[in-house]
Amino acid sequence: RAIISFGLNALHGRHKIKNKVWGGPWNSTNAHDFISYTISKGYKIEAWEFGNELSGTGIGASVSADTYAKDVVKLNEIVDALYKNSNKKPSIMAPGGFFEQGWFAKLLKITGPGTLNTVSHHMYNLGAGVDHHLIEHILDPYYLSKVSKTFSSLSQTIQQNGPWASVWVEKSGGAFNSGGFHVSDTFVNSFWYLDQLGMAAAYNTKVYCRQTLVGGHYSLLNTTTFVPNPDYYSALLWHRLMGKTVLGVTTTASPYLRYYAHCSKGRAGITLLLINMSNNTDFIVKARSRSNLKQNLQQTSDDGSLFREEYHMSPKDGDLQSKTMLLNGIQLQLTEKEGIPNLQPIRSRLSSPLYISSLSISFIVFPNFDSPACA
Repeated sequence: RAIISFGLNALHGRHKIKNKVWGGPWNSTNAHDFISYTISKGYKIEAWEFGNELSGTGIGASVSADTYAKDVVKLNEIVDALYKNSNKKPSIMAPGGFFEQGWFAKLLKITGPGTLNTVSHHMYNLGAGVDHHLIEHILDPYYLSKVSKTFSSLSQTIQQNGPWASVWVEKSGGAFNSGGFHVSDTFVNSFWYLDQLGMAAAYNTKVYCRQTLVGGHYSLLNTTTFVPNPDYYSALLWHRLMGKTVLGVTTTASPYLRYYAHCSKGRAGITLLLINMSNNTDFIVKARSRSNLKQNLQQTSDDGSLFREEYHMSPKDGDLQSKTMLLNGIQLQLTEKEGIPNLQPIRSRLSSPLYISSLSISFIVFPNFDSPACA
């Protein structure tokens, strides 16, 4: 099932004042007629988003926060009038641009409660796709951690100025301008991608939209054959395994071992995401609960031993720029009927060592791990 959010032109009717700055009244007639059309057709729209990359200094063009906010209020009035008391009324989302604290704070203050349901922003923390150091950035935990400042500052801005609004990463592809050639569509790209999914969830991001499904070097599907690129399987495993509840987790390991924990999706227990960015170090991992060091381990395998499920992801032939992902050593490829292959874990006894190989990514499911947050 597709969930549709649609962006509306926020520059229609305006004029350029100077450089990239645009002003003047927004002409809402086109938006009004289009929204009315979708209602007449019975189309289900999740959210109407106002504008694209016009916040702050903008990309190509910008609009002041004061003007933008007034037009968001106007858009909300249009949606209220057209949907009336319908329970299918979409959310209002804005600004779909890059975060600048003062601009976003003013937007929330002026629109006020009950107007802007979702604050949407874009992230391309790896820089330009043509950067020859792209792989170095992807495998540098210190570089990847820089973006946490954006997540943290936005979270504080929301709490202080608009606690009624949720947050979406409405567009993120790692490297801008279509991503990096022979990088963004290869295995190595999953290191930053899954790391940012984990980080976004930790800062209470409700939705994370990947740029793109088809199109550009950062496409989840090959643009000509539509065969899944490695990031497609990374996203699919995240979707299937990681529940909505984020768990706090700490470790004394190297910073090159990134780690995230969630309650498992649709089942008991927890799921760990472990990302080993080291090119020469394997890790042996043990997990335990702070609140219950003995754990409440009840589910057993056929021979009576406790177990965990492991999904180890690595590139074909050890080539980080391979477009083929291995899951537990088995090549992931479409079935004869061009369906998605089974993504089967290996089951290991809980008492056995948990190895995380260098330059690999793993999801580890502990069905018996007793976490009070997951009860």
